[in-house]
Amino acid sequence: MLTSEFIGSTFHPNFYRNFSIFRLGRSIKKWAMAPPPVLALALPSDTGRVLSIQSHTVQGYVGNKSAVFPLQLLGYDVDPINSVQFSNHTGYPTFKGQVLNGDQLWDLIEGLGANDLLYYTHLLTGYIGSVSFLNTVLRVVDKLRSINPRLTYVCDPVLGDEGKLYVPEELVSVYREKVIPVASMLTPNQFEAELLTQTRIASEQDGRNACNIIHAAGPSKVVITSINIDGDLLLIGSHQKEKGQTPVQFRISIPKIPAYFTGTGDLMTALLLGWSNKYPDNLGKAAELSVSSLQALLVRTVDDYTRAGHDCQSSSLEIRLIQSQDDIRNPEIKYMADIYN
Repeated sequence: MLTSEFIGSTFHPNFYRNFSIFRLGRSIKKWAMAPPPVLALALPSDTGRVLSIQSHTVQGYVGNKSAVFPLQLLGYDVDPINSVQFSNHTGYPTFKGQVLNGDQLWDLIEGLGANDLLYYTHLLTGYIGSVSFLNTVLRVVDKLRSINPRLTYVCDPVLGDEGKLYVPEELVSVYREKVIPVASMLTPNQFEAELLTQTRIASEQDGRNACNIIHAAGPSKVVITSINIDGDLLLIGSHQKEKGQTPVQFRISIPKIPAYFTGTGDLMTALLLGWSNKYPDNLGKAAELSVSSLQALLVRTVDDYTRAGHDCQSSSLEIRLIQSQDDIRNPEIKYMADIYN
């Protein structure tokens, strides 16, 4: 006898029989049925398929919460793996949650591999809190490149900022010696670039030299996302199109906003991935679009907090990501790249 949920509905005559076997045949361990095709693979988008390994917060926008949505707006299929899952970011008075370890990460990769789901065009990594997890990420890079040798690995080496480390010090050498050589694009801030190149960045030329050191180690694209030179905030980008060639380098002057935000680095790297893939030979254009999106979002964030009566300099601000989706999808370019001669 048909249950009420099926009365009056149209179904294949074998469906109910199979449904009964599935529901009642407890001794049958697996229902024989071919899985549907993965449409992201069978009908790939014009952009790509991204595996994003970053932190996650239930509330707020950092890590994957800050990166996945913008990439989706730009047309990418994105599969997130959460290196940590916290209730909120660690700037709040308290937080709770779980940390993924290297073995658990590899379990997820093996599960994807067992179902032929490991074809990705891009790998994106952000905050990683332990050497063991970072070493497993390196295994992931090797695995993904064994399936797609043209995989683009975009690495945000989240180590710290303004002279302060966020991670154990031993991660610095792992990034320097093992991660940089396999990365396609690196997006450090000034402090991270100094750590990774073992140089001091006190001028624009220092920033350009740091990019050259990173190129020599592996990545063809480098964006130092924020450099403070004599009170001025700059982005310095560098694209070495062929090994041995002189890279194309540029700067973008960024106006300072008197507030502190969380998740901006994660968002910036995601935007750079998205736009540099659309403009593969013009990193300057990709950076212009990314900076313009980010600045519009930050202005909106400050305006909204101010309108709510909050002192924007009293605490870090959660970015207004959802409210800024038009600025992410179709940014008005207001910040131009100046090419160095």
